[in-house]
Amino acid sequence: MGSLRRRIVVAITGASGTAIGVRVLALLREIEDVEIHLVVSKAGMITLRHECGLTPRDIRAMADVVHPSADIGASIASGSFPVHAMLVVPCSIKTMSAVATGYTDDLVTRAADVCLKEGRPLLLMVRETPLHLGHLRSMVAVTEAGAIIAPPVPAFYPQPKSIDDLIDHTARRALSRVGLWELAPAPWEGDLAGPK
Repeated sequence: MGSLRRRIVVAITGASGTAIGVRVLALLREIEDVEIHLVVSKAGMITLRHECGLTPRDIRAMADVVHPSADIGASIASGSFPVHAMLVVPCSIKTMSAVATGYTDDLVTRAADVCLKEGRPLLLMVRETPLHLGHLRSMVAVTEAGAIIAPPVPAFYPQPKSIDDLIDHTARRALSRVGLWELAPAPWEGDLAGPK
């Protein structure tokens, strides 16, 4: 890769669930050999302010490199710039649909498209419900292109005590899915109660 640090691209778009993106960034900051590249869409910044009370300065402080969403000439827009993985957390239907069709009109969709064409892990945490047929067809198309669809479905088997527990588990599952196993949630060890 040319660098000893693993480059991880995190994109935050305008879907609800930006707290999960913030948690992904916080977890990545705990790993010394990770270089975080962040891009936040205009709608993503609005949602971050509303849901998390964060300013652009707050969120930028969580990354090593911050790219404006309009900068299609940024390093992460080129396949010659190696990255370990990209996560779009959360991912709006608009962004997923653009990636599914190769419509790269901003840096989020261009960087995602680069990951697909270079065979790099791309995880889209698509946040929408209920889903209509057009959404599902776009999910199939982007999956066929190589993306990972990972909706932020809460897991209750770890017996979460708070919303923060649910957010943390979801963020850790996403990070482990793109190969950052050191951030994985505690593994399921089976039902300790056994048969009744």
